[in-house]
Amino acid sequence: MSCKDGKGVMDNGKYVRYTPEQVEALERLYHDCPKPSSIRRQQLIRECPILSHIEPKQIKVWFQNRRCREKQRKEASRLQAVNRKLSAMNKLLMEENDRLQKQVSHLVYENGYFRQHTQNTNLATKDTSCDSAVTSGQRSLTAQHPPRDASPAGLLSIAEETLAEFLSKATGTAVEWVQMPGMKPGPESIGIIAISHGCHGVAARACGLVGLEPTRVAEILKDRPSWYRDCRAVDILNVLPTANGGTIELLYMQLYAPTTLAPARDLWLLRYTSVLEDGSLVICERSLKNTQNGPSMPPVQHFVRAEMLPSGYLIRPCEGGGSIIHIVDHMDLEPWSVPEVLRPLYESSTMLAQKTTMVALRHLRQISHEVSQSNVTGWGRRPAALRALGQRLSRGFNEALNGFTDEGWSMIGNDGVDDVTILVNSSPDKLMGLNLSFANGFPSVSNAVLCAKASMLLQNVPPAILLRFLREHRSEWADNNMDAYSAAAIKAGPCSFSGSRVGNYGGQVILPLAHTIEHEEFLEVIKLEGIAHSPEDAIMPREVFLLQLCSGMDENAVGTCAELIFAPIDASFADDAPLLPSGFRIIPLDSGKEVANNPNRTLDLTSALDIGPAGNKASNDYSGNSGCMRSVMTIAFEFAFESHMQDHVASMARQYVRSIISSVQRVALALSPSNLNSQGGLRTPLGTPEAQTLARWISNSYRCFLGAELLKSNNEGSESLLKSLWHHTDAILCCTLKALPVFTFANQAGLDMLETTLVALQDIALEKIFDDHGRKILCSEFPLIIQQGFACLQGGLCLSSMGRPISYERVVAWKVLNEEENAHCICFMFVNWSFV
Repeated sequence: MSCKDGKGVMDNGKYVRYTPEQVEALERLYHDCPKPSSIRRQQLIRECPILSHIEPKQIKVWFQNRRCREKQRKEASRLQAVNRKLSAMNKLLMEENDRLQKQVSHLVYENGYFRQHTQNTNLATKDTSCDSAVTSGQRSLTAQHPPRDASPAGLLSIAEETLAEFLSKATGTAVEWVQMPGMKPGPESIGIIAISHGCHGVAARACGLVGLEPTRVAEILKDRPSWYRDCRAVDILNVLPTANGGTIELLYMQLYAPTTLAPARDLWLLRYTSVLEDGSLVICERSLKNTQNGPSMPPVQHFVRAEMLPSGYLIRPCEGGGSIIHIVDHMDLEPWSVPEVLRPLYESSTMLAQKTTMVALRHLRQISHEVSQSNVTGWGRRPAALRALGQRLSRGFNEALNGFTDEGWSMIGNDGVDDVTILVNSSPDKLMGLNLSFANGFPSVSNAVLCAKASMLLQNVPPAILLRFLREHRSEWADNNMDAYSAAAIKAGPCSFSGSRVGNYGGQVILPLAHTIEHEEFLEVIKLEGIAHSPEDAIMPREVFLLQLCSGMDENAVGTCAELIFAPIDASFADDAPLLPSGFRIIPLDSGKEVANNPNRTLDLTSALDIGPAGNKASNDYSGNSGCMRSVMTIAFEFAFESHMQDHVASMARQYVRSIISSVQRVALALSPSNLNSQGGLRTPLGTPEAQTLARWISNSYRCFLGAELLKSNNEGSESLLKSLWHHTDAILCCTLKALPVFTFANQAGLDMLETTLVALQDIALEKIFDDHGRKILCSEFPLIIQQGFACLQGGLCLSSMGRPISYERVVAWKVLNEEENAHCICFMFVNWSFV
């Protein structure tokens, strides 16, 4: 049957041939509504006369086919992108394999050479035949006797020599590269990461793919302060164009010190940007020295002059778009200038790779992701705006930590103990940057900023685990009154945040904002609940909000610096909101040594309770570690205050930081596997008599109500019962008999299940760990437990304190009676539990 108007033809009722006008009309409708309902399709036919001769069923089929074609197109586009990425990665791996084969040949040649000429150890071999193909054609650029004066010709000679040396490191065999521990190349990995072996200074190398054009990559990398958070400033002192279309720049760069125990670094650099014959972009750098008779930069007070050996970036266009990038960082960080305990930090190529090389590659990948994903996240902010907030937090923390005098910081006297350093800044620039004011528009009375900072050495505790505890159990170390004071000093007003509740750790609600695509760092808002309102002080907020930056949470990453940086924010939360960052930085000193950490390791503050290999899971997590892990933690807290209150605020800040240090030391000591008793004996726990008594009550009550033995011990001693309770394979937890029961005690399995500690256990309510179904069962069975003395609950799901789902076979609950046979608490035993 054919349509009389000629606008569409139906053959045997199977399909419709649409005219171009009908297709155009349907396409317009599809873009407005890809999946119209039956009523909407009929409405479309009425509103569009050109479609009036087509059956609604055929319209439905057209939209189904159109959605299918769109899906196929997207899938084809995705597969093409994956194929391009795999092809580029394959090319990169083939080049890397070729380079490794040349390195092997070079080492074999060197080995044979030295065997034949052991009597002449002064002879040196140089790689002239094993460089990658990208270095071909560049030898002619280097003069045999380059001049060393400050003329353009002299600087060009240094630049070309730097280019040749950099390329021999990036794609040749000038440096012996070994794969960085824990980094395996693959399609979804960040790239190929390597560190130097046996060369002068520290060096790291990375190869990877980024979805940006070479010129854009070069532009980003040259703007070092935008991605390298340890970079304080880069000043371009002179720019010289070259005859081959490149540029030579003379730079002065300052780097923040990562801890209070070391001075900051600065570098005097030559940077050469050029294009190779194959179209690749190269940016290479090296330090300029006075011995080269070039322009010099005099020493700067409070800075140690470091040296950059030929380093840089090789950026090649990738077929189908994007770039293949090779990064080389080669530094001499002058480790002699820091205390001996910190020298591993300045002698570690792994640390250089983590803090510099991989950061550059991740930043490029993040920007590429942001370009392709323009979605708005985190309270109406685009990813780039959230990333800028994170950079402001990190930079503000570094500024406070370093306390440079040219920014207005000055040190004030201590109280006779040098453990905490106090700095004060009342410069107008600092205060203008804060823009201190109240919500009603009146200026704030705070006219100065104080920073209290300190550093401490931690023995044998993984930075990631310690940082997780500090983040998730803030009540263990923080003072809510201090948080409220800091928030009020910045700005006060009604807080009206809203967002999805992700986790609640002891009155602390975590609301997510963003994380990087590598999941190495994330930004969040912390809402502290339960802040007391002060009627005497009208500016004290009822609730406190903190903007918080977390990084280094991956326990399996080698040499990762862990940071927790936060700042109070007000209700407006503008992009230019005043920030006074405070927080923690934990830097591993033995970053080159791999540590076998279990990602499910419990944050257990009661490791002293148990300590045999059979019963303490933590002891297995560190098998083979031999207690050699060390790290340095740096703490810095900032406070806005009125200048006439300086002495009072300084005393308060000093005592507060000391209390935090004490708390951190206690937590770190408990988390450290060095506290584990290798003999397998039970150490004296906190409150041993109470714990032993509770174990006896739990055992006797179980026998009384269920007619069976819960704990099997060799003797009837309370210590033996407590040890059996602690080692019990099922999770045993005690909670109060209050209207809202909270946990008061748990054995090792119970702490593992809830992913918490004995100290933080009391912040968890019984009903919080169950889902809606579990809470209904609990409410119905709880009166039975009180009346009958016991009950058995069917299996189901519950949640740990970190929000992870847990399945269990059943729950046995019984009433625990004391010596006078009065109800003391309720005990729950989760049988055969496991994380889902």
